[in-house]
Amino acid sequence: MTDSSLDAAALRRRTRQFLAAHPPATTDRLDFLRARFDAGLAWVHYPEGLGGLGAPRSLQTVVDAELQAAGAPDNDPRRIGIGLGMAAPTVLRYGTEEQKRRYLRPLWTGEEVWCQLFSEPGAGSDLAALGTRAVRDGDDWVVNGQKVWTSSAHVARWAILIARTDPDVPKHRGITYFICDMTDPGVEVRPLRQITGEAEFNEVFLTDVRIPDARRLGEVGDGWRVAQTTLMNERVSIGGMALPREGGMIGKVAQTWRERPELRTHDLHQRLLKLWVEAEVARLTGERLRQQLVAGQPGPEGSGMKLAFARLNQEISGLEVELRGAEGLLYDDWTMRRPELVDFTGRDAGYRYLRAKGNSIEGGTSEVLLNIVAERVLGLPAEPRTDKDVAWKDLAR
Repeated sequence: MTDSSLDAAALRRRTRQFLAAHPPATTDRLDFLRARFDAGLAWVHYPEGLGGLGAPRSLQTVVDAELQAAGAPDNDPRRIGIGLGMAAPTVLRYGTEEQKRRYLRPLWTGEEVWCQLFSEPGAGSDLAALGTRAVRDGDDWVVNGQKVWTSSAHVARWAILIARTDPDVPKHRGITYFICDMTDPGVEVRPLRQITGEAEFNEVFLTDVRIPDARRLGEVGDGWRVAQTTLMNERVSIGGMALPREGGMIGKVAQTWRERPELRTHDLHQRLLKLWVEAEVARLTGERLRQQLVAGQPGPEGSGMKLAFARLNQEISGLEVELRGAEGLLYDDWTMRRPELVDFTGRDAGYRYLRAKGNSIEGGTSEVLLNIVAERVLGLPAEPRTDKDVAWKDLAR
Protein backbone atom coordinates (compact mmCIF):
# COMPACT_ATOMS: atom_id res chain seq x y z
CA MET A 1 0.00 0.00 0.00
CA THR A 2 1.22 3.51 -0.78
CA ASP A 3 0.35 6.90 0.65
CA SER A 4 -1.17 8.68 -2.35
CA SER A 5 -1.16 12.00 -0.46
CA LEU A 6 2.62 12.15 -0.61
CA ASP A 7 3.91 13.82 -3.74
CA ALA A 8 7.39 15.18 -4.45
CA ALA A 9 6.61 18.59 -2.97
CA ALA A 10 5.18 17.13 0.25
CA LEU A 11 8.12 14.80 0.65
CA ARG A 12 10.57 17.63 0.02
CA ARG A 13 8.91 19.68 2.77
CA ARG A 14 8.99 16.72 5.14
CA THR A 15 12.68 16.16 4.48
CA ARG A 16 13.52 19.82 5.06
CA GLN A 17 11.61 19.78 8.33
CA PHE A 18 13.58 16.72 9.38
CA LEU A 19 16.86 18.44 8.51
CA ALA A 20 15.85 21.50 10.52
CA ALA A 21 15.21 19.30 13.55
CA HIS A 22 18.40 17.24 13.02
CA PRO A 23 21.10 19.50 11.54
CA PRO A 24 23.75 17.22 9.96
CA ALA A 25 26.59 19.47 11.10
CA THR A 26 25.73 19.16 14.78
CA THR A 27 23.99 15.77 15.02
CA ASP A 28 25.94 12.59 15.75
CA ARG A 29 26.10 10.45 12.61
CA LEU A 30 24.45 7.36 14.11
CA ASP A 31 21.80 9.44 15.86
CA PHE A 32 21.06 11.12 12.54
CA LEU A 33 20.68 7.80 10.71
CA ARG A 34 18.44 6.35 13.41
CA ALA A 35 16.26 9.46 13.34
CA ARG A 36 16.09 9.35 9.56
CA PHE A 37 14.88 5.76 9.70
CA ASP A 38 12.29 6.58 12.33
CA ALA A 39 11.07 9.52 10.23
CA GLY A 40 10.36 7.19 7.31
CA LEU A 41 13.07 8.69 5.11
CA ALA A 42 15.34 5.63 4.93
CA TRP A 43 13.49 3.88 2.07
CA VAL A 44 10.24 5.75 1.52
CA HIS A 45 8.46 2.84 -0.20
CA TYR A 46 8.69 0.66 2.93
CA PRO A 47 5.77 0.73 5.38
CA GLU A 48 5.50 3.32 8.14
CA GLY A 49 7.42 2.27 11.23
CA LEU A 50 9.88 0.25 9.12
CA GLY A 51 11.91 3.09 7.69
CA GLY A 52 9.36 4.23 5.15
CA LEU A 53 6.16 6.11 4.51
CA GLY A 54 4.39 3.77 2.13
CA ALA A 55 5.19 6.29 -0.62
CA PRO A 56 6.04 5.51 -4.25
CA ARG A 57 9.57 4.15 -4.60
CA SER A 58 10.37 6.77 -7.23
CA LEU A 59 10.19 9.52 -4.59
CA GLN A 60 13.33 8.26 -2.83
CA THR A 61 15.39 10.41 -5.18
CA VAL A 62 13.63 13.52 -3.82
CA VAL A 63 14.70 12.65 -0.28
CA ASP A 64 18.22 11.72 -1.29
CA ALA A 65 18.73 14.97 -3.20
CA GLU A 66 17.67 17.11 -0.23
CA LEU A 67 19.85 15.17 2.19
CA GLN A 68 22.87 15.29 -0.11
CA ALA A 69 22.50 19.03 -0.61
CA ALA A 70 22.46 19.48 3.17
CA GLY A 71 25.65 17.45 3.63
CA ALA A 72 23.87 14.68 5.53
CA PRO A 73 25.79 11.46 6.27
CA ASP A 74 24.81 8.30 4.43
CA ASN A 75 24.77 4.74 5.77
CA ASP A 76 27.87 3.67 3.79
CA PRO A 77 25.82 1.47 1.43
CA ARG A 78 28.80 -0.30 -0.12
CA ARG A 79 29.78 -1.69 3.29
CA ILE A 80 26.29 -2.99 4.03
CA GLY A 81 25.20 -3.88 0.49
CA ILE A 82 24.19 -7.45 1.31
CA GLY A 83 21.90 -6.28 4.07
CA LEU A 84 20.37 -3.48 2.00
CA GLY A 85 20.10 -5.28 -1.32
CA MET A 86 19.29 -8.84 -0.28
CA ALA A 87 18.40 -9.34 3.38
CA ALA A 88 16.08 -6.33 3.79
CA PRO A 89 13.72 -7.09 0.86
CA THR A 90 13.48 -10.71 1.99
CA VAL A 91 12.78 -9.85 5.62
CA LEU A 92 10.19 -7.30 4.50
CA ARG A 93 8.37 -9.82 2.31
CA TYR A 94 8.54 -12.94 4.45
CA GLY A 95 9.39 -11.82 7.97
CA THR A 96 7.00 -11.58 10.88
CA GLU A 97 6.23 -8.14 12.28
CA GLU A 98 8.57 -8.88 15.18
CA GLN A 99 11.37 -9.85 12.78
CA LYS A 100 10.91 -6.74 10.66
CA ARG A 101 11.08 -4.45 13.67
CA ARG A 102 14.08 -6.26 15.13
CA TYR A 103 16.28 -6.43 12.04
CA LEU A 104 15.49 -3.65 9.57
CA ARG A 105 16.52 -0.57 11.58
CA PRO A 106 20.04 -1.65 12.63
CA LEU A 107 20.49 -3.19 9.16
CA TRP A 108 19.77 0.13 7.46
CA THR A 109 21.82 2.27 9.87
CA GLY A 110 24.80 -0.07 9.42
CA GLU A 111 24.96 -1.03 13.08
CA GLU A 112 24.59 -4.68 12.08
CA VAL A 113 26.31 -6.04 8.97
CA TRP A 114 24.80 -9.00 7.11
CA CYS A 115 26.26 -11.78 4.99
CA GLN A 116 24.78 -14.51 2.80
CA LEU A 117 25.23 -18.22 3.57
CA PHE A 118 24.01 -19.78 0.31
CA SER A 119 26.78 -21.28 -1.84
CA GLU A 120 28.52 -24.50 -0.84
CA PRO A 121 31.57 -26.37 -2.13
CA GLY A 122 29.30 -28.99 -3.70
CA ALA A 123 26.41 -26.68 -4.58
CA GLY A 124 27.51 -23.45 -6.14
CA SER A 125 25.91 -23.14 -9.56
CA ASP A 126 23.38 -25.81 -8.59
CA LEU A 127 22.37 -24.05 -5.39
CA ALA A 128 19.28 -26.21 -4.82
CA ALA A 129 21.56 -29.23 -4.35
CA LEU A 130 22.93 -27.77 -1.11
CA GLY A 131 23.75 -30.22 1.65
CA THR A 132 23.89 -28.13 4.82
CA ARG A 133 21.39 -29.78 7.16
CA ALA A 134 19.03 -28.28 9.70
CA VAL A 135 17.33 -30.73 12.07
CA ARG A 136 14.47 -29.69 14.36
CA ASP A 137 15.15 -30.04 18.09
CA GLY A 138 12.30 -28.60 20.12
CA ASP A 139 12.11 -24.86 19.50
CA ASP A 140 15.50 -24.84 17.78
CA TRP A 141 17.08 -26.09 14.56
CA VAL A 142 20.53 -27.68 14.77
CA VAL A 143 22.57 -26.79 11.69
CA ASN A 144 25.65 -28.53 10.32
CA GLY A 145 27.43 -27.83 7.05
CA GLN A 146 29.82 -25.62 5.15
CA LYS A 147 29.28 -22.46 3.11
CA VAL A 148 31.73 -20.75 0.77
CA TRP A 149 32.35 -17.47 -1.10
CA THR A 150 30.77 -15.56 1.78
CA SER A 151 31.44 -11.84 1.48
CA SER A 152 31.65 -9.90 4.77
CA ALA A 153 31.31 -12.99 6.99
CA HIS A 154 34.31 -11.78 9.01
CA VAL A 155 32.49 -8.57 9.99
CA ALA A 156 28.88 -9.74 9.92
CA ARG A 157 26.54 -10.04 12.87
CA TRP A 158 23.74 -11.77 10.94
CA ALA A 159 23.50 -14.09 7.97
CA ILE A 160 20.71 -15.16 5.68
CA LEU A 161 21.01 -18.94 5.51
CA ILE A 162 19.34 -21.71 3.53
CA ALA A 163 19.62 -25.29 4.76
CA ARG A 164 18.09 -28.64 3.94
CA THR A 165 15.36 -29.64 6.36
CA ASP A 166 13.87 -32.56 4.42
CA PRO A 167 16.16 -34.86 2.41
CA ASP A 168 13.26 -37.13 1.39
CA VAL A 169 11.76 -34.74 -1.18
CA PRO A 170 13.19 -33.30 -4.43
CA LYS A 171 15.95 -30.80 -3.83
CA HIS A 172 13.96 -27.60 -4.42
CA ARG A 173 11.25 -28.58 -1.94
CA GLY A 174 13.25 -29.57 1.14
CA ILE A 175 14.95 -26.26 1.91
CA THR A 176 14.18 -23.79 4.71
CA TYR A 177 15.38 -20.21 5.11
CA PHE A 178 16.85 -18.94 8.40
CA ILE A 179 18.51 -15.93 9.98
CA CYS A 180 21.76 -17.06 11.59
CA ASP A 181 23.58 -15.20 14.36
CA MET A 182 27.23 -15.17 13.26
CA THR A 183 28.35 -14.81 16.91
CA ASP A 184 26.72 -18.07 18.00
CA PRO A 185 28.83 -21.05 19.13
CA GLY A 186 29.67 -23.38 16.26
CA VAL A 187 30.01 -20.66 13.61
CA GLU A 188 33.61 -20.57 12.32
CA VAL A 189 34.73 -18.09 9.68
CA ARG A 190 37.94 -18.75 7.75
CA PRO A 191 39.47 -16.35 5.22
CA LEU A 192 39.49 -17.42 1.58
CA ARG A 193 42.38 -15.71 -0.17
CA GLN A 194 41.71 -14.68 -3.74
CA ILE A 195 43.76 -14.03 -6.85
CA THR A 196 43.90 -10.36 -5.81
CA GLY A 197 45.82 -11.29 -2.65
CA GLU A 198 42.93 -10.24 -0.40
CA ALA A 199 40.53 -12.40 1.56
CA GLU A 200 37.35 -10.52 0.79
CA PHE A 201 35.48 -13.84 0.76
CA ASN A 202 35.29 -16.48 3.47
CA GLU A 203 34.48 -20.08 4.18
CA VAL A 204 31.96 -20.59 6.97
CA PHE A 205 31.74 -23.83 8.90
CA LEU A 206 28.57 -24.56 10.90
CA THR A 207 28.90 -27.17 13.64
CA ASP A 208 25.84 -27.92 15.77
CA VAL A 209 24.72 -24.30 15.48
CA ARG A 210 21.38 -23.81 17.22
CA ILE A 211 18.98 -21.44 15.49
CA PRO A 212 15.66 -20.70 17.20
CA ASP A 213 12.61 -21.39 15.07
CA ALA A 214 11.70 -17.74 15.71
CA ARG A 215 14.52 -16.85 13.31
CA ARG A 216 13.01 -18.81 10.43
CA LEU A 217 11.81 -16.80 7.40
CA GLY A 218 8.82 -18.30 5.60
CA GLU A 219 7.38 -21.75 6.02
CA VAL A 220 9.36 -24.92 6.66
CA GLY A 221 10.31 -26.42 3.30
CA ASP A 222 9.52 -23.21 1.42
CA GLY A 223 13.05 -21.84 1.55
CA TRP A 224 13.67 -22.05 -2.18
CA ARG A 225 10.80 -19.67 -2.91
CA VAL A 226 12.01 -17.29 -0.20
CA ALA A 227 15.54 -17.51 -1.59
CA GLN A 228 14.30 -16.43 -5.02
CA THR A 229 13.37 -13.05 -3.55
CA THR A 230 16.93 -12.74 -2.23
CA LEU A 231 18.52 -13.85 -5.51
CA MET A 232 16.42 -11.62 -7.75
CA ASN A 233 17.21 -8.61 -5.56
CA GLU A 234 20.88 -9.60 -5.44
CA ARG A 235 21.18 -9.56 -9.23
CA VAL A 236 19.50 -6.19 -9.47
CA SER A 237 21.74 -4.76 -6.74
CA ILE A 238 24.88 -6.07 -8.50
CA GLY A 239 24.00 -5.49 -12.15
CA GLY A 240 21.57 -2.60 -11.87
CA MET A 241 23.33 -0.27 -9.45
CA ALA A 242 22.80 3.45 -10.04
CA LEU A 243 25.76 5.08 -11.82
CA PRO A 244 26.36 8.43 -13.48
CA ARG A 245 27.50 8.55 -17.09
CA GLU A 246 31.07 7.18 -17.23
CA GLY A 247 30.62 5.78 -13.75
CA GLY A 248 32.40 2.61 -12.73
CA MET A 249 35.21 0.99 -14.70
CA ILE A 250 34.51 2.68 -18.03
CA GLY A 251 35.20 6.02 -16.39
CA LYS A 252 38.69 4.94 -15.31
CA VAL A 253 39.60 3.84 -18.85
CA ALA A 254 38.12 6.97 -20.43
CA GLN A 255 40.10 9.14 -17.99
CA THR A 256 43.35 7.39 -18.87
CA TRP A 257 42.56 7.74 -22.59
CA ARG A 258 42.06 11.50 -22.28
CA GLU A 259 45.08 12.10 -20.03
CA ARG A 260 47.58 9.80 -21.77
CA PRO A 261 47.48 10.44 -25.56
CA GLU A 262 50.82 8.65 -26.00
CA LEU A 263 49.07 5.35 -25.18
CA ARG A 264 46.46 5.59 -27.92
CA THR A 265 46.21 3.34 -30.97
CA HIS A 266 43.49 3.05 -33.60
CA ASP A 267 42.54 -0.47 -32.49
CA LEU A 268 42.28 0.52 -28.82
CA HIS A 269 40.20 3.54 -29.82
CA GLN A 270 37.66 1.37 -31.64
CA ARG A 271 37.42 -1.06 -28.74
CA LEU A 272 37.03 1.75 -26.23
CA LEU A 273 34.22 3.35 -28.25
CA LYS A 274 32.39 0.03 -28.47
CA LEU A 275 32.68 -0.63 -24.74
CA TRP A 276 31.74 2.97 -23.86
CA VAL A 277 28.51 2.62 -25.82
CA GLU A 278 27.77 -0.78 -24.26
CA ALA A 279 28.42 0.57 -20.77
CA GLU A 280 26.07 3.49 -21.39
CA VAL A 281 23.37 1.14 -22.73
CA ALA A 282 23.77 -1.04 -19.64
CA ARG A 283 23.55 2.03 -17.39
CA LEU A 284 20.33 3.25 -19.01
CA THR A 285 18.87 -0.26 -18.98
CA GLY A 286 19.63 -0.45 -15.27
CA GLU A 287 17.80 2.85 -14.76
CA ARG A 288 14.77 1.47 -16.59
CA LEU A 289 14.90 -1.69 -14.50
CA ARG A 290 14.95 0.34 -11.28
CA GLN A 291 11.94 2.30 -12.49
CA GLN A 292 10.11 -0.97 -13.15
CA LEU A 293 10.71 -1.93 -9.53
CA VAL A 294 8.29 0.82 -8.56
CA ALA A 295 5.52 -1.50 -9.72
CA GLY A 296 6.62 -4.53 -7.70
CA GLN A 297 9.28 -7.12 -6.96
CA PRO A 298 12.28 -7.63 -9.27
CA GLY A 299 11.90 -10.37 -11.84
CA PRO A 300 14.31 -12.45 -13.94
CA GLU A 301 15.27 -9.39 -16.02
CA GLY A 302 17.84 -8.57 -13.35
CA SER A 303 19.73 -11.69 -14.42
CA GLY A 304 20.31 -10.09 -17.81
CA MET A 305 21.69 -6.97 -16.16
CA LYS A 306 24.02 -9.00 -13.99
CA LEU A 307 25.23 -10.89 -17.09
CA ALA A 308 26.04 -7.62 -18.85
CA PHE A 309 27.76 -6.24 -15.74
CA ALA A 310 30.12 -9.24 -15.52
CA ARG A 311 31.01 -9.28 -19.22
CA LEU A 312 31.56 -5.53 -19.41
CA ASN A 313 33.73 -5.40 -16.30
CA GLN A 314 35.95 -8.16 -17.62
CA GLU A 315 36.28 -6.66 -21.10
CA ILE A 316 36.81 -3.11 -19.84
CA SER A 317 39.43 -4.14 -17.28
CA GLY A 318 41.24 -6.15 -19.96
CA LEU A 319 41.27 -3.14 -22.27
CA GLU A 320 42.61 -0.95 -19.47
CA VAL A 321 45.56 -3.28 -18.86
CA GLU A 322 46.36 -3.32 -22.59
CA LEU A 323 46.03 0.46 -22.85
CA ARG A 324 48.53 1.01 -20.06
CA GLY A 325 51.05 -1.36 -21.62
CA ALA A 326 53.88 -2.50 -19.33
CA GLU A 327 52.64 -0.40 -16.42
CA GLY A 328 49.31 -2.21 -16.66
CA LEU A 329 51.10 -5.36 -15.52
CA LEU A 330 52.17 -3.77 -12.23
CA TYR A 331 50.27 -4.52 -9.05
CA ASP A 332 50.01 -2.13 -6.15
CA ASP A 333 49.86 -4.40 -3.11
CA TRP A 334 49.69 -8.17 -2.57
CA THR A 335 49.30 -7.81 1.18
CA MET A 336 46.86 -10.30 2.70
CA ARG A 337 43.92 -8.18 3.89
CA ARG A 338 40.30 -8.81 4.85
CA PRO A 339 38.51 -5.73 3.47
CA GLU A 340 34.97 -4.76 4.38
CA LEU A 341 34.02 -3.81 0.82
CA VAL A 342 35.09 -4.08 -2.82
CA ASP A 343 36.55 -0.90 -4.29
CA PHE A 344 36.90 -1.33 -8.05
CA THR A 345 37.83 2.26 -8.75
CA GLY A 346 40.05 2.92 -5.76
CA ARG A 347 42.82 0.51 -6.75
CA ASP A 348 45.00 0.14 -9.84
CA ALA A 349 44.33 -1.46 -13.23
CA GLY A 350 45.88 -4.76 -12.19
CA TYR A 351 43.50 -5.10 -9.28
CA ARG A 352 40.49 -4.32 -11.44
CA TYR A 353 41.57 -6.89 -14.02
CA LEU A 354 41.99 -9.67 -11.46
CA ARG A 355 38.95 -8.83 -9.34
CA ALA A 356 36.64 -8.66 -12.38
CA LYS A 357 37.25 -12.36 -13.01
CA GLY A 358 34.97 -13.07 -10.07
CA ASN A 359 32.08 -11.06 -11.52
CA SER A 360 30.96 -13.97 -13.70
CA ILE A 361 30.83 -16.27 -10.65
CA GLU A 362 29.47 -14.24 -7.73
CA GLY A 363 25.76 -13.49 -7.55
CA GLY A 364 24.98 -16.40 -9.87
CA THR A 365 27.34 -17.75 -12.51
CA SER A 366 26.95 -16.42 -16.02
CA GLU A 367 26.09 -19.91 -17.25
CA VAL A 368 23.17 -20.23 -14.84
CA LEU A 369 21.99 -16.70 -15.58
CA LEU A 370 21.99 -17.45 -19.31
CA ASN A 371 19.59 -20.32 -18.58
CA ILE A 372 17.36 -18.02 -16.52
CA VAL A 373 17.22 -15.43 -19.29
CA ALA A 374 16.57 -18.10 -21.92
CA GLU A 375 13.80 -19.87 -20.04
CA ARG A 376 12.15 -17.17 -17.95
CA VAL A 377 12.65 -14.04 -20.06
CA LEU A 378 12.71 -15.36 -23.64
CA GLY A 379 10.40 -18.32 -22.99
CA LEU A 380 12.68 -20.89 -24.64
CA PRO A 381 12.19 -24.59 -23.82
CA ALA A 382 13.76 -25.66 -20.54
CA GLU A 383 16.72 -27.98 -20.51
CA PRO A 384 15.89 -31.64 -19.76
CA ARG A 385 16.03 -32.33 -16.01
CA THR A 386 16.64 -35.83 -14.70
CA ASP A 387 16.63 -34.82 -11.03
CA LYS A 388 13.36 -32.92 -10.91
CA ASP A 389 11.29 -35.60 -9.20
CA VAL A 390 14.07 -37.45 -7.36
CA ALA A 391 14.48 -37.14 -3.59
CA TRP A 392 17.60 -35.18 -2.64
CA LYS A 393 18.96 -38.11 -0.63
CA ASP A 394 18.90 -40.29 -3.77
CA LEU A 395 20.82 -37.88 -6.00
CA ALA A 396 24.29 -38.87 -7.10
CA ARG A 397 26.94 -36.80 -5.37
